[in-house]
Amino acid sequence: MSIDIYWRVGTHGDQPSLRRRTQSRGGFVDTPVPGRLAPGLRDGVPDGYSYADHVADVVRASETAGFVGGLLPSFPGTDDPWALAATLAQESRTYRFMVAYQPGFLHPVQAARLTASLQAATGGRIVYNVISGGGGPAQLWWGDKVDHDDRYARTSEFLDVLKGVWAGDFSYEGRFYRVEGAGLPKELAGQPFPEIYFSGSSPAAIEAAGRHADYYLSWLEPFDALAAKFAQVRADAATIGRTPRFAVRLDVLARPTEDEAWDEIRRGFANLSPAALRAFEGGGDSVGAARSRGFTGDPSAGFRGLEVAPNVWGGFHLLRGGPVFGLVGSYQQVAQRLDELIGLGVDAFILAGVPHLEEAHRIGENVLPLLARDHDITIPGKDEQ
Repeated sequence: MSIDIYWRVGTHGDQPSLRRRTQSRGGFVDTPVPGRLAPGLRDGVPDGYSYADHVADVVRASETAGFVGGLLPSFPGTDDPWALAATLAQESRTYRFMVAYQPGFLHPVQAARLTASLQAATGGRIVYNVISGGGGPAQLWWGDKVDHDDRYARTSEFLDVLKGVWAGDFSYEGRFYRVEGAGLPKELAGQPFPEIYFSGSSPAAIEAAGRHADYYLSWLEPFDALAAKFAQVRADAATIGRTPRFAVRLDVLARPTEDEAWDEIRRGFANLSPAALRAFEGGGDSVGAARSRGFTGDPSAGFRGLEVAPNVWGGFHLLRGGPVFGLVGSYQQVAQRLDELIGLGVDAFILAGVPHLEEAHRIGENVLPLLARDHDITIPGKDEQ
């Protein structure tokens, strides 16, 4: 079975590096200022290069670098991933767009029509990253007050209805949704149904993933903990005769040598304030975030104290927003750790790096070919060389 490797496409601005947590690209900046690349200034005048142009460059770069597609995140401070997928599809040829969305904010009948329209327009290049929300202020920003376990029950019901509508002439009456005789217009019927990447670490999430996930998606964790989580998902899915595959979302910082990679971390860590060292972004009632916090050490002990296993570093959330764990090391070491994850049963990755554009080239040119030597990973434009 081939290994699908996606790249994360930043939809909310970007940093110039992990050394300093400041934005130089995007972030809903209306007025260009000196030092910003998108939007930017040339001779004191706006250069016309918007953040939308920059995101399109990231898509083209990661497609050229060999990634099968890109994750389009969805947070209160991002562009809408559905709209981005529709516009960015024109900038690529085979690139898949993994749309992250919370089912509670979209009716399943509308989601079916929207997705089928995009599948028809893109040649079937839409993939789902189904998320149920991490609670806390971010969840309230959306106007959603449904509690943790009920959000996963709603997600499961949403997907039941969406799949039924996709099949056509579907009626349903449940706790959250009711439809009668629903189906797609005949012009949209028959489009390929998107693969579902399903996130969540709680028992409620794992139960729902067992029912619906094509790929159970987890943040990176220490490998033994990750293997145990996969085993639980596998067991839950087996009770209803399903066999999900597994995917991991992780940041990578890879350089020609291990010392160069850790020097990037050292320089970023040195710029953190005491308040930043005490902070943990995410939180809410997210079980996955709580798990990650439980695996890390005390950052006051120094940046290498957050290395929980060779090349597995638990401090990325301190240097940029997002998950805790990622890989740090030489190109060969990072490829080796990814290979070990494949050995644990991982069938797909969503990789990320800062900045998104430059790191897509770096990882595509120096890490993906090392994996492709031992696994069925197609790298467009490079296999013939």
